[in-house]
Amino acid sequence: MFSTPATPNVHQLARIRRLSRWMGWACLALVVVLPITLVGYWATAEAPELAMQGNLPATALQAPLQVWQRWACAAVTAVPLGMMLMGLWQARRCFVQFADGQVFTAQATAHLRRFATWVAAAALGAIVSGAITSVLLTLHNPPGMRHLSIGVGSSQVLTLFFAAVVWLMSDIIGQGQALAEENDAFV
Repeated sequence: MFSTPATPNVHQLARIRRLSRWMGWACLALVVVLPITLVGYWATAEAPELAMQGNLPATALQAPLQVWQRWACAAVTAVPLGMMLMGLWQARRCFVQFADGQVFTAQATAHLRRFATWVAAAALGAIVSGAITSVLLTLHNPPGMRHLSIGVGSSQVLTLFFAAVVWLMSDIIGQGQALAEENDAFV
């Protein structure tokens, strides 16, 4: 039996609720795991690998990295990560609402918009943190061998595009919701 878009199938709604519950838990897991991963990465990665975080060639670090440099760079890269975590938290809140059957609500739309905003901020923050990281990593290089590297890569561009798509989708959902409420008022 087929259902029309106006009368959603009970199985479809159950599937949406189930997947939303899983996505909510996935967002929560990422909020916990990503900061731990960041700390572990900056504590253990080799210098040539860390140079890539500052948009530098692997040979750019000519002096041994000091412990404070690793932790300062970890703190700098934690800022865009924190923005992404805020976005994931908003996504989690949205998925929790979906799991509770509250799909087309003003709150769900607001959570999607906030998610898109935080993801866009994280992409822009990653550009800035990469530049700061390049300076911190090469601070103990000899004069003339220090770097300030600003890089915009495809990951930032795609992340900004993704955030714009989600923002637009949330705006469209919000408009549909407003029209549905207006129609309900006439009935």
